Amino acid sequence: MASEVELLDALKTVVDPELFVNIVDLGLVYDIDQDQEGKVKVEMTLTSPSCPAGPQIIQQAKMALEQVAGVTGAEIRLVMSPPWSAERMTEEARDQLGIF
Repeated sequence: MASEVELLDALKTVVDPELFVNIVDLGLVYDIDQDQEGKVKVEMTLTSPSCPAGPQIIQQAKMALEQVAGVTGAEIRLVMSPPWSAERMTEEARDQLGIF
């Protein structure tokens, strides 16, 4: 099994192509669960329900997770509740985007 840190590090390689910030620091990842067989399930959202990059971000997240040692598969579940807001971003992401 992969550690939560390894899974988060993999997800940090996925960058929103419009904001140029990774999905973890943007606060898009809500929940990560891994079963005993190594299957990872992630609940995440997008900055907007109509985000044109949504399918690309979801596919990249799945691929990034499946490259982690010990992960046998990944499922990304897109949720819109609670809705994303800028308060979910890390301090680093806020600095990068100039949000204070």
